[in-house]
Amino acid sequence: METTRPAVPSSGRLTPGPIPSWRPRALMLVRYGIASIWLFHGVYGKLLGGIPRHQQIVARVVGASLAGAATRTIGLAEIVIALWFLTGKKPRWCAAAQTMMLAGMNAFELTHANDLLLAPVWMVGANACIAALAWWVASTDERAR
Repeated sequence: METTRPAVPSSGRLTPGPIPSWRPRALMLVRYGIASIWLFHGVYGKLLGGIPRHQQIVARVVGASLAGAATRTIGLAEIVIALWFLTGKKPRWCAAAQTMMLAGMNAFELTHANDLLLAPVWMVGANACIAALAWWVASTDERAR
C-alpha cells in the first residue's frame, strides 16, 4: 500500500494545512489562563502584599531593607508579562521572557528560600508546564509566523 506525501513547494517547506477548529479557542484559554496567573501573583501576591511569603523569599535574596521595593518591582514585571502575553505581540520573545523569569525565580527560591516554599517540586513542575504552554502558544499562534 502506497502512502501519499504532502506536496513540497519549491521553497522546500511544507505548507500548513487548515487550522483545526479547536485551536483558536485553546489558544485563547491558555493565553488568558497564563496571564491570569501572572496577574494574580503580580497584583495580589506582590503589589498588594496578599502573600507575605513572597516578600520573605525576596528578602532572602536581596536583604530585608530592599525586599519591599524589589518585591513590588517583581510584581510590576509580572503584570507587564501578563499584559504582553495577552497582546500576542512578539509571542516567541514573550515566551522566552516568561521562561527566563520562571527559571530565575525558581533558581533563587530553591537556592535561598527552600524552607519557605510550600511545595518545591510541584512549583517547578507547574512552572515548567506554564513555560511549555507559553511556548506552545508562541509556536502555534498565526501571528508568530
